[in-house]
Parts: sequence; structure tokens; C-alpha cells
Amino acid sequence: MSGSWVLVILILISSIPVIAIYFWFRSAKYQIPLTQFLFALLTGAAAIFPALILQDLLNFPFSAGGRGQLFYQFFVRIALVEELSRLLLMFIFLLVSSLLFKSSHIKPDEDPTHHLTICAVKKGTAIGLIGGLGFSILESARYMASHMDIGILLLRFFTAALHGACGSRIGAAAVLFRTNPIQSILRVLTATAIHGIYNFMVTIPGLPAIAAILIAVSALASALLTLRGGWTLDKTTENQ
Repeated sequence: MSGSWVLVILILISSIPVIAIYFWFRSAKYQIPLTQFLFALLTGAAAIFPALILQDLLNFPFSAGGRGQLFYQFFVRIALVEELSRLLLMFIFLLVSSLLFKSSHIKPDEDPTHHLTICAVKKGTAIGLIGGLGFSILESARYMASHMDIGILLLRFFTAALHGACGSRIGAAAVLFRTNPIQSILRVLTATAIHGIYNFMVTIPGLPAIAAILIAVSALASALLTLRGGWTLDKTTENQ
């Protein structure tokens, strides 16, 4: 099988979680229009570009070496940089979405404990989840273009779950940034920790890949559980 066909198959496999999430949202009557869903997907995919630029700039030997070098590479240069890139693009999404999708934009309330804020965080979680899956599709294509390995192809399917799980936390962090910055920072750090641990388990010899897969799947499951019950949009939307 030629490399181009392997790449096409990888993209199709990476798209399965996106398709599944879209139909799950539809069946649960979660209020994300297809246009906004696709915009979130593209925004998440675009986050890979600032991440690659920053990772290239930060690609220098760490003076401590050994464990310090591993921590720097897995948790800072890869995990933290990618999550911050996602956060930046999520802010852009919220700004543009408030202009383009006025009937369904995320509208957090000033009171962090208010019901509308909880619903806004849920929707931010959903948008971040979609964006994370978009990031994963583009990253998977990049990996396969460089390696063309069937083992990487299979592992990238579960890495999509990781990016979705971390993206969901970044989406919530973006919504909470103005009203509850402490919670926002905690969600960014949580996403970074999950991401870094996954990277560590995947690349360190002797550790079973199943452990990394379980982390990715369980993190995604916890994100999906927070979306139970959906969300309510503002009254203007409900009347449309």
C-alpha cells in the first residue's frame, strides 16, 4: 500500500471520533449547529501551527539532563505548549463565534455559580472537545507523513481521545478565564498533566501502551460525563 493511501486511511480513522461526537451531540439535542461544529474543528486544527512554531523555538538541550530533560520535553515543550496553543485559538473562536453565531454563542454570566455560567462552561467543554479532535486529525496526518508506520496509525486513534479530553478542559478554561481565573488555570494545568503523562507512557520503553490508552480513554470519558444534561442558551436563542 502506497504512503498516500496510508495517509488517507489514517485521516479517515482519525475522523471516526469526530463523526461519532457529532452524531452524539445531535442525538442528545446539544445545541451546536453544523457550521459552528465545523468552525470549532478547523479552529482546533489550526492550533497545531503556533504549537509547532513554539516547539521549534523551545527545542534546545536542558541543562539538567536525565529526568529534567524528559520532564521538559514531555510536560513543557510538548504538553504545555500544545495546550496553550489550544487556549489561544479557543479565545479566537469565542471572539469570532460571538460575531458569526449570535444565535448560539457562549455567553458566560458574571456570577461563576449562576446556572447560565454552568451551561456556558458545558458548551465551552464541548467546543474544546471538538477542537481537540480537529487538532488530532492534523497532527496524525503530520506524524504519518513522517513515519508511515501501521503501529503509529493505530496508536493515533487513541491519541485522538487524549486530544479531545485535553481540549475539553481547555475549552472550559477559556470560558472561565474572565469570571474564575483560578479554575481556568487549574483546568489548563490538568490538561497539561494528562497530556504529559500520556506522552511519558507512550514513549518510555518498558511501559505498556495499554496504560497510556486507558489514561486517554478515561480522561475523555470524564469530559463526556460533564456534558450530561446538555446546556441552555440565552432567551434570545430559545425564541428563535
